Amino acid sequence: MRKPKTLPMGLLLLAAMAQPASAAPLTGNIAIHDPTIAVLEDGLVSFATGVERSPDGGQIRTKTSPDGLDWQEGGALPGGMPDWVSAELGLTPPNLWAPSVFEKDGTYYLYYAASSFGRNDSAIGLMTNSDLGASDPTAGWVDRGMVLRSQRSDDFNAIDPFRIDSGGRAWLAFGSFWDGIGMVELDPATGLALPGVERKPLASRGGGAIEAPAILERDGQFYLFASFDKCCAGTASTYRIMVGRADTITGPYRDRNGTPMLEGGGTELLASDGRVRGPGGQEVFLRDGAPWLAYHWYDRDQGGLPKLALTPLGFDEEGWPAIAPPQL
Repeated sequence: MRKPKTLPMGLLLLAAMAQPASAAPLTGNIAIHDPTIAVLEDGLVSFATGVERSPDGGQIRTKTSPDGLDWQEGGALPGGMPDWVSAELGLTPPNLWAPSVFEKDGTYYLYYAASSFGRNDSAIGLMTNSDLGASDPTAGWVDRGMVLRSQRSDDFNAIDPFRIDSGGRAWLAFGSFWDGIGMVELDPATGLALPGVERKPLASRGGGAIEAPAILERDGQFYLFASFDKCCAGTASTYRIMVGRADTITGPYRDRNGTPMLEGGGTELLASDGRVRGPGGQEVFLRDGAPWLAYHWYDRDQGGLPKLALTPLGFDEEGWPAIAPPQL
């Protein structure tokens, strides 16, 4: 079957087939890490992990695209490292990590993580923007401060945020290693954690490598996507994209074989193959009402350069998702 060359055709194919469709190859500046996507009237915007020790303070970086195919650099968000981060952590991280963008009633909420490798002395922060546009995605952001904190004495790590609203309630999934992936409830309007909220566990590998949660609600079920194994090592990365499914947003999530994700379960969606190494850092988003997956992968043929991939999500007859590898 000929793969679709335009996004609308890819979306039409998704409605008629269980096999995963694949979008056309991406062009332009697609060097990125931990992408999240905002679909706007005047184009698409990606936000991603900042550049370590850069003159912009390691702030979240942006890219823009008129069609989701050709991407150009949009610059870093202004202001440098937020003052509250250094005051709270007692140090200034070299960059901000793994942003996640969410829209509600015309306001865009951008969650991000501040931490250091191998530590769970971490925090998740929030910026908001009521006038986001692809023409200048760096304008209009207001930092709202800290949403969630983890410390060395905790058994979780407050990084890799992802917001999902369902049934009039708002939730933030997060986590990495330690006790795994968890979730807290948010105030839907402010985007901040509710007072006294308790963390709900979603997935764990008993301290092993699991991170980057993203949740999709579809046909009354919830799908938890996560990255397993080694990130951030170029061509030596062993990241792979996994998924589990639940009847309620707080779980329990199980893989295709019925193994709970809290017991290390997960159904593999995509792993290293040929030139594509360590796909992960994924996030789900909707375009024209259809679910897509954004993630990064490391290009073996370009020295392990991390690159953006966007692909529509297909679903088989049993309701399990599938994705095609990136078109190169």
